[in-house]
Amino acid sequence: MRSERMKKGIEKAPHRSLFYAMGYTKEEIEKPIIGIANSANELIPGHIHLDRIVQAVKDSIRMAGGTPMEFSTIGICDGIAMNHEGMKYSLGSRELICDSVEVMCKAYPFDGLVLVPNCDKIIPGMMMAAMRLNIPAIMISGGPMLAGRFMGKKVDLISVFEGVGRVASGTMTEEELCILEECACPGAGSCAGMFTANSMNCLSEALGIALPGNGTIPAVHAARIRLARLAGLRIMELVKKDIKPRDIMTVDAFRNAIAVDMAFGGSSNTALHLPAIAHEGGIRLPLTLFDEISESVPHLCNMSPAGYHRLEDLNDAGGVYAIMKELSKKDLINKKCLTVAGKKVGDIIKNIVVTDHEVIHPVNNPYHEKGGLAVLTGSLAPDGSIVKRIGVSKDIWHFVGKARVFESEEEAGTAIMNGDIKPGDAVIIRYEGPKGGPGMREMLTPTSILAGRGLDLSCALITDGRFSGGTRGLCIGHVSPEAAEGGPIAFIKDGDKIEIDLIEKTINLVVSAKEMEKRKKSWKRPEPKIKDGYMSRYAQMVTSAATGAVFKT
Repeated sequence: MRSERMKKGIEKAPHRSLFYAMGYTKEEIEKPIIGIANSANELIPGHIHLDRIVQAVKDSIRMAGGTPMEFSTIGICDGIAMNHEGMKYSLGSRELICDSVEVMCKAYPFDGLVLVPNCDKIIPGMMMAAMRLNIPAIMISGGPMLAGRFMGKKVDLISVFEGVGRVASGTMTEEELCILEECACPGAGSCAGMFTANSMNCLSEALGIALPGNGTIPAVHAARIRLARLAGLRIMELVKKDIKPRDIMTVDAFRNAIAVDMAFGGSSNTALHLPAIAHEGGIRLPLTLFDEISESVPHLCNMSPAGYHRLEDLNDAGGVYAIMKELSKKDLINKKCLTVAGKKVGDIIKNIVVTDHEVIHPVNNPYHEKGGLAVLTGSLAPDGSIVKRIGVSKDIWHFVGKARVFESEEEAGTAIMNGDIKPGDAVIIRYEGPKGGPGMREMLTPTSILAGRGLDLSCALITDGRFSGGTRGLCIGHVSPEAAEGGPIAFIKDGDKIEIDLIEKTINLVVSAKEMEKRKKSWKRPEPKIKDGYMSRYAQMVTSAATGAVFKT
């Protein structure tokens, strides 16, 4: 047992004495010790209930003959951090979470590890740690929030963000918005659409590091507690057989995950997080791989915000493995991949049934022939950019417009709110990338106001920052190289012609080479926006969005 390094032998008597001081018995110390990384706090709806999940895990670990030992990690709610300085710290928290789990598991050589996250950066941060540490591990999340109800319709957090724009445009009253904000998020769980948190929770199933149901069983259902108990039992089996994350999260497993991502139309942030998780295991996932898989995988689920189904609907329809069952009919899933369930993917999907083909379309009758995300390249983004293609009306798959340039999210948000953006404008928000932000803020507020004002069908929004999984419309993020690195986005001027083609997958700044060279020579790198503390150090260490915004090695 790995834990014997801190508990076995006469020289470890002082160590055992300290365990006794915490109330552990001799028998508990002698059993396999399972670390539990609990990200519960009172600041995130998705995490407010995680102590109950952890208790269920602990109970079953003890039942299976192990000793659970819990420690905590930080966690940020992206919705609450949105549209102020707090969002600069969200992506950066992913690396802190990963590092914190690593240092705890190195200081305490656990025999196994249970990861208990539920929201945007906590999920990938913990999976990165699992890959880095490569000790037996399993993830059990808190589950999705149920949809709210407003005026007879299902709503979620994005409905509130877009409601702000509707108030600004005069199509909703402030009184109606007040009612909406109280009912859109009815309780615990990660926000109800296929936003980043739920995208990553679902992909944890596809990767095999979490049990079937982890991404879709609602937070408030008893089945979520039962799944937590099962996770506690499974970690003991993984320890016994010494099955580790790198045995499970292989190249083929990542290809499965990307395929599932394209099929359910996940958040564009998955193109940041999957490469970062793979990186910790020495696997490279270039953006070209996302593009390659997107071209061959059909879009099967019309999930919020692009569509009208929520996670509870996907759960009722059969969940993530039902999507994998459909994709396997066209050999788009590798069935040989191992999972923490102790079975291969093919063995699991054998008995899976799609119970609602409106929620999960048959593979031969998809919503769209190609996957949810597309990678765009061109003179504006030589190293690539990301768009959630299924969230864009086909009326503007080919867009030509004039640039309106803003140096921050706040400037753009104010202009949109004040009605200064008109149909045909290409809103450029720069110096919001991993280095320039720093922290690559999400742009949910400006995109939601655009949608609320009805401009999502006639305008584009382009940034070296990123978008929430709740974004819809012609919103192109992760533009690389970013402005702070002297990428072409830094040289755009008001009135420049911008051309975007989602069929050809191009994004171009229509400016002559001679003019671009002139602008490049006159460009000066701006002063850092944050000059001290963690995010100052982060800006010096982080790499491009095109490589997952990981730290330099």
